[in-house]
Amino acid sequence: MAHAHAVNYTDRETDTIQRALAILSTRLSEPGLLCSDPGAVRDYLRILLADRPHEVFVALWLDAQNRVIKSEELFRGTLTQTSVYPREIVKNALLHNAASVIFAHNHPSGRTDPSHADLVLTASLMRALALIDVRVLDHFIVAGLNFPLSFAEHGFLGSEALPGL
Repeated sequence: MAHAHAVNYTDRETDTIQRALAILSTRLSEPGLLCSDPGAVRDYLRILLADRPHEVFVALWLDAQNRVIKSEELFRGTLTQTSVYPREIVKNALLHNAASVIFAHNHPSGRTDPSHADLVLTASLMRALALIDVRVLDHFIVAGLNFPLSFAEHGFLGSEALPGL
């Protein structure tokens, strides 16, 4: 069940969430884990983004062995939208010397289906990052405790699915 408002956690719950994020973050830093356990990425993103009352856009910057270099919140928006700037994405990819990236953002509405704007943005980011040889491996939409939607699994990363690719 998705929450459309901020959840007030107790100190114990907050500590538990922080420990879970730390454990998953450590697991994501292990060589090859993203290839062998994509569920860990989903779990991490769901814990990180599920109860945010506003849209947030994050990047998991990866090295050449698909280990997470850094999980980074890049943009924060309103209840229904976030402004994402490809120039800032490219700057951060270079800053972290990333070989690839997994994007994620949340939909506080509780719906995981991508909007046309989500598809256009992903195509724009893929074009910009291709210029510096950084691959976009996936883009997830997290909506409450629902199963996060993967653009890659649903065929949304192909040139026929994304506008302008």
